[in-house]
Amino acid sequence: MTTNHKIFIVAEAGVNHNGSIDLARELVDAAVDAGADAVKFQSFVAASIVTATASKAEYQIANMGSSESQLEMLKKLELSHAQQRELFEYCKNQGIQFLSTPFDFESLKFLTADLGLETIKIGSGELTNAPFLYEVARSSKKIILSTGMSTIDEVTEALGVIAFAMTNDSSQAPTSSSIVAALASTEGNSAVKSRVTLLHCTTDYPTKPSDVNLNAMLTLRDQFGCQVGFSDHSVGIHLAVAAVAMGATVIEKHLTIDRNLPGPDHKASLEPNEFKTLVDQVRDLEDAFGDGTKRPTEIELKNKKIARRSLVASQAIKKGEAFTASNVAIKRPGTGRSPFEYWALLGTKATRDIAEHELI
Repeated sequence: MTTNHKIFIVAEAGVNHNGSIDLARELVDAAVDAGADAVKFQSFVAASIVTATASKAEYQIANMGSSESQLEMLKKLELSHAQQRELFEYCKNQGIQFLSTPFDFESLKFLTADLGLETIKIGSGELTNAPFLYEVARSSKKIILSTGMSTIDEVTEALGVIAFAMTNDSSQAPTSSSIVAALASTEGNSAVKSRVTLLHCTTDYPTKPSDVNLNAMLTLRDQFGCQVGFSDHSVGIHLAVAAVAMGATVIEKHLTIDRNLPGPDHKASLEPNEFKTLVDQVRDLEDAFGDGTKRPTEIELKNKKIARRSLVASQAIKKGEAFTASNVAIKRPGTGRSPFEYWALLGTKATRDIAEHELI
């Protein structure tokens, strides 16, 4: 990931191009206009990742019906290597980072070896695909790993495979014990912390707020010490913004040109104007975070003189007269003696005449 922003925002185009390279370019343009850091597609050979008899997910049936199989649906959504290269070059020309989630070894090799992608996003469905995780870890510099449908133990196992691949040469085949040892080792633990970002998400489209469980994102951060983020499948932008406020460093959200288009993911996606609002609000949060040092801003230094109070004479006080609770008041402006001196002042004597309302 390369960005000057604190929060890396990924516009998940996914398969919302519906197999059309023209629609895919429109999604890139929309991501650029919204101010996203990256636009992400999906790279797969349908026949390599799903059997002919595999059923669709419930949300896919709800969005597209059940007349075709998952394999038939995915075949229509494939992008060829030539189309992906075209999108890669188009993103480069438009000034936005191209990302894609591979689902098979051929697609992974194309993205890393042919296109030279340094960051690979792994979808939640591959979290238990240990051989695939191993190859991703060996061929990429940075990994963004979604953790939908998983337990903390499954995330631990996935990171163990990644740690092993990052710290051992290919001559050594991983074993259950070596995977555990790799993540526990200083080298493996350091590699995972510096190279892996874990995304909390719920694999349901759209996700009900009651199923989001944003606190689990913090559990991932505390358990593994990695950067964490949120892959948001809920309706609207408020939960993604909340995740940033909680500490997310990566936000991923589906983008569509039109939510009414046919396809499995459009209904759970943001339209371009909504995505721009999300980006704007996240950038406002970035500005609002500041550097953490508690100090007055420049404008506050000016306002401090107006808003704070000083010790003043509540009535005329003659030289030599004692200061008392009856003749000393605490009023604005704050350009005189601090009210913290009030108790020390009481009982002492005025060294000059002081008019009513005059600063002491």
